[in-house]
Amino acid sequence: MELATCPDHSKAVSRITIISETDTGVVLSIFRAALFASVPVWASMASAQEAPASAPDAAWADSDQIIVTGRAQRLYRTETTTVGKSAEDPLDIPQALQVINKDLFADQGARDATDIYRNISGVSFFSYAGVTFRGFRQDQSFYDGMRGNPFIGFSVPQLFNIERVEVLKGPAGLFFGPGSPGGIINYVSKVPGDTSAMRLVATAGNYGRRGISAEANGPVDKDGIVTYRLGGFYEAMNPYRRNTKNVSLIGDGGLAIRTNEGGKLTLQATVYDNDLQANRLRGILTDDDGNFLTDIRWNANEPTDFLHLKSQAYQARYATAIGDSVTFDAGVRYFKATETQQYHEPRGLVAGSDDLVAREFRDQIRDVDGLSFSANLTAQVDLLGMEHKFQTGADWYDETSVLSSRILRAGVTPLSLSNPVYTNSAPDVARAALLPFTVTDTRTKRQGAYLQDQISLSDAFMLVAGVRYDKFEDRVVNAASYEDDDITFRTGAIYKPRKDVSIYLSWSQSFEPQTAASQNGDVGGPFAPVTGDQFEGGIKTDLFDGRLQANLAAYRIVRRNILQADTSLPPVNGQDQLRPIGEVTSKGFEIDLSTDISANWVALVNYGYNDTKITGTIAGQAITNAVGNRFANAPKHKVGFWTRYQVPTIDAAFAVGGEHVSKRISLSGQTVKPYTIFDASITKGLGFAELMLRVDNIFDKVYAASGFSAQSGHFPGEPRTFLAELRFQF
Repeated sequence: MELATCPDHSKAVSRITIISETDTGVVLSIFRAALFASVPVWASMASAQEAPASAPDAAWADSDQIIVTGRAQRLYRTETTTVGKSAEDPLDIPQALQVINKDLFADQGARDATDIYRNISGVSFFSYAGVTFRGFRQDQSFYDGMRGNPFIGFSVPQLFNIERVEVLKGPAGLFFGPGSPGGIINYVSKVPGDTSAMRLVATAGNYGRRGISAEANGPVDKDGIVTYRLGGFYEAMNPYRRNTKNVSLIGDGGLAIRTNEGGKLTLQATVYDNDLQANRLRGILTDDDGNFLTDIRWNANEPTDFLHLKSQAYQARYATAIGDSVTFDAGVRYFKATETQQYHEPRGLVAGSDDLVAREFRDQIRDVDGLSFSANLTAQVDLLGMEHKFQTGADWYDETSVLSSRILRAGVTPLSLSNPVYTNSAPDVARAALLPFTVTDTRTKRQGAYLQDQISLSDAFMLVAGVRYDKFEDRVVNAASYEDDDITFRTGAIYKPRKDVSIYLSWSQSFEPQTAASQNGDVGGPFAPVTGDQFEGGIKTDLFDGRLQANLAAYRIVRRNILQADTSLPPVNGQDQLRPIGEVTSKGFEIDLSTDISANWVALVNYGYNDTKITGTIAGQAITNAVGNRFANAPKHKVGFWTRYQVPTIDAAFAVGGEHVSKRISLSGQTVKPYTIFDASITKGLGFAELMLRVDNIFDKVYAASGFSAQSGHFPGEPRTFLAELRFQF
C-alpha cells in the first residue's frame, strides 16, 4: 500500500511505501469476509451482472493522500446539494442554504452537531440538540431526507458516520413536511465507496479524553458491483462538570449494490451507545444580569446519576436514472431508541437561602421507534418552448414514543452552590422506586405529498412554484387525540445575469403541528397548529471558477400560535405548562463567504443579524405586555469565522477560528451575556500519518452558551480544551 503527500493537485504525487500490498490485502480481506458472511445472496447476484464502468466515489476521492497540503482550493465548497430532494446547483434554489462537509468536520475536530453551529449563519445553540434558527427554537433533524432521528430526548447527533450536513433556511415544508419556519438540518450519511480505503484515527486530550475510530470502504467483488463500508467509533472523557463521564460508541455498516446502469441500492445499519455518567445536565444558576452564582463546574447530579442512550437505525435507499431526463429515488428508514435516565433536577434556590439549591429526583425511561418512507421523481420536459423541471414526491412517517416517569419532589437533599457535598443517589432511587410510573404513550403520524415546477423562461430567468398537502394525526393513549391537515405553497423567481450569479425572491408558508404532548390537558392543550409566512430575497455567487462563494439573504417570517413554557406556573403531573404566545415576527439578513484568498489560504466567514419580537398576544399567553420584547435565546448578532493557511514546504496547515454571539434573554427573562471565543489548530503531515493539534476557547472564556430558566440556570460554554488526533489513511 502506498501513502502520499501532495503539495499541489496539479503536480505528480510522490509516494512512500510503508506496508506491502500483500499485508494490505490481508487486512482488507478481513473486512470483506465479514460482509461476504452476511450477504452471500447479494454477492452472487452481483457476480451474475455485467459491471459497467465505475465512477469515482466522492466519499473517499483522495484516499491515498495523507495530506495536509494541496487541498486548499475549494476545500470547504459544494457544487451540488440534495437538500431539495434532488441534486441541484445551489444557485438554482430560491432560498438560502449552507452545506458543511466532512473536510470542515476534520479540520475543526467536530464530534457532534453542537461543534458545527458556529459555521452556520442564523443558527445558535439553544439546549441539547435544539437550536435557535432565524430566531425560532428548532429540535427536528432529518437523515438522508427522511424523518427518524435516533438521538432522542436529551442526546445530541454525532458526526462520525456523516458525510455532510445540509442546512435549508426558512420554511422547508415543501420537501420535508411540517416543521419550524426557521429551517431544517439534514444529515447525509457516509455510504460505501468504490475505491478500497481504510482510515484509522487515535484521539487524546485533556479531561481524560481518549478514543479511537476506524473506517473501511471498497468493492466486495472484483467487478465492483457490490461495495461496502464498515466503521467503528469509541471515545471517552471526564468533562469539566463535576462527577461527569461520557462514553460514546458507534458501529456503522453498509452495502451498495449496482442494480442496473444508473441505479443503486444502498443498505445501511448504525448502532449507537452513549453512556453519560452524572451528565443529564441542566445549567448553572445566575442572577438577573446573567452572572453565574458559582463555578461552572457545579453539577446538580450525584456521581451515580446517569443518562444512557441505546439506539439503532436501519435504512434502504434506491436511486436510479430513467433515460436522460428522469430520476427516481425511494427510501425506507426505521429506528428504535431507548433513553434511560436517573438524575437530580435543580429547582432554584431554597426559600430564604442564597446558597442552597432545591432538587427533585427523576427516574425516566423514553422508548421511541419510528418508520419512515419517502419517494421522489424528477423529470425534465420541454413544454411550449420552455424547459420544465418537475419534481413530485410523497412521504409517510409513523412514530411511537413512550415516556415512563416518576418524580420524587419532597425530601431530596438540597445542594450547596459554594461547597457542594456529593454522596450517591441510592436513597432517592429507593424512595422513587416506591412511586408508580406515570406513562405517556404518544402516537404520531405524518403524511404528505408535493409537486414543484421549475420553469426556465430563458438562460437568465427561472420561476419556481410548488404546492404541498399535509395530514397529521397525534394521539396520546388514554387521553386526547388530534388531527388536522393543511395546504402550503412556495413560489420563487431567479435571475442570473451571468451563470455564476443568482438573484432570487421567494415566498413560502409553514405549517407545524404542535407536538403530541402539547395536546395533553396537563400542559394546557389542545392547541391549533403553528402557521406562518416567509418572504426572502438574496444574491448567491460562485465567482472565479468557484473560488469565491458569497451569499446574501434577507428575510421576514411571521409565525403564529407559538407555544411557550410558562415558568411562573407549577408543573402538572410533572409537565411544564404551555401557553400560546400568539404572533412572533422574525426579520434579518445573513452573509456567508467562502473564498480562496490564495492558492494556500482559505477562509470562511458568516454573519447573521436577526430581530425576533413578539408582535401580538392572545388571552392566556404567558408574558403579558410583551409586544416589542425579544424572543428567548434569539441573538441579534452572530459571527463565525474559520481560516486555514497551508505551508507546502513543511507539509503543515495552520488554522484559527472564532465565534461571537450577542446578548440574549432566557425563558425566564434573565440576561444571557454576549461572548466571543477563539479556537486554533495545527495539522502536520508526518509521511506515514497526519497529526492534528487543536485548542478550543483559547483564552478560557467563562460564558453562557444559552439561557434556560431561573430554576435551572444558563448552560455554560466549555472551558479551554485540547485535542490531538493521529490519523492514518491507507
